[in-house]
Amino acid sequence: MKREDVLWAVASFLGGAALLAIGIYQHHWAPAPLFAIPLAITCLGVAVRRSRPLLALGLGVVAFAGDFAMGFSLGTVIVVTDNFYAAVRYGPRVLGRWMLGITSVFAVVAGVTAGILMREVEMAAVILVQCALVGTTPVITGMIIRQLEDQAAAERARAEQVVRLAELDRAAAVQAERARMARELHDMIANHFSAIAIQSTAVLSRTDLDGDTVRAVLGSIRENSLQGMTEMRSMIGLLRRDDEEAEAVRRRVAEAGELAERAREAGLEVRFQVDGEARELPAPVDLAGYRIIQESLTNVLKHGGKAADVVVGYRPGAVTLTVDNPLGDAGRRRPGTDTGTDAVMGAVMGAGAGIIGMRERVALVGGELDAGPYGDGWRVRALLPTEELA
Repeated sequence: MKREDVLWAVASFLGGAALLAIGIYQHHWAPAPLFAIPLAITCLGVAVRRSRPLLALGLGVVAFAGDFAMGFSLGTVIVVTDNFYAAVRYGPRVLGRWMLGITSVFAVVAGVTAGILMREVEMAAVILVQCALVGTTPVITGMIIRQLEDQAAAERARAEQVVRLAELDRAAAVQAERARMARELHDMIANHFSAIAIQSTAVLSRTDLDGDTVRAVLGSIRENSLQGMTEMRSMIGLLRRDDEEAEAVRRRVAEAGELAERAREAGLEVRFQVDGEARELPAPVDLAGYRIIQESLTNVLKHGGKAADVVVGYRPGAVTLTVDNPLGDAGRRRPGTDTGTDAVMGAVMGAGAGIIGMRERVALVGGELDAGPYGDGWRVRALLPTEELA
């Protein structure tokens, strides 16, 4: 039993006893003190109303029958209504429907019976209303309160589900942003680091280079280092910005010629060609196209290529990017024969990260990517739509 229910039961008994003391009862044969017995029984039902609702209902029915047999006491009838209410609210859900039917039928039968016996329609109506107030009204009240509680519980559960879904969405957004940042960092650094690693390895492995050649290579290394740091600062600045104005610092396909020039400085023979009339591209396509060309030239440097053909084609509703690396048998790497530069770059950038990054970029803009052997070399070809994103 709960402490609050016990206190309420004691208060109910004291109130009922006070009503008996001032004579608010009708007796047929029993003296007034006997009316305290059904009152005590129904108050005991109040004490167990939440822990044992069916027991509370049974005690209330027994007390009401005993009180009615002796006459009528207002205190017992009032407390019985709480027994009925508690049984519906805290008992089995199906009990409410059964009690509503039973109490409604009982009120009608009692009213009709009283009207027939007393031959008064007014008395029949009074008895019917009184029985409905004692039996049907507490049942309906319990059903309404229980329905409201169920609705509140459902709303709480729904709110918790919304919170969990929001947390999952937030985690997915964070994961996607981390992947995007990793992809950007890889694409920005790989090109510059590859050139630096290859040029520095060449200088260290050659002893027949004159001073002018060494200075030229070191100048190219310095330029790639500065360019890489500049791009890193640009990205860090973007990450620190509160707004979304990235237009001024974003990379464009129109700047692919600079990528080709830097690759030439790194020792790669690049033949760059623009097919069609250059035009403004949507920001996602511009950045994706630039990074694809950058990563493709980086892969040519990393895997020992000597030449590359880069073609940027402007087509109606799309832009195509093609990077061919024509390798002879001597230029093909054999498994297990990575150079020191390749080993360094593989450790720094991670195996396969470049191709995966390119595929992810193309998928984000709804394009297509083919990367694999082509003729006597290797080809990367991307088709990026522009009309839907414009």
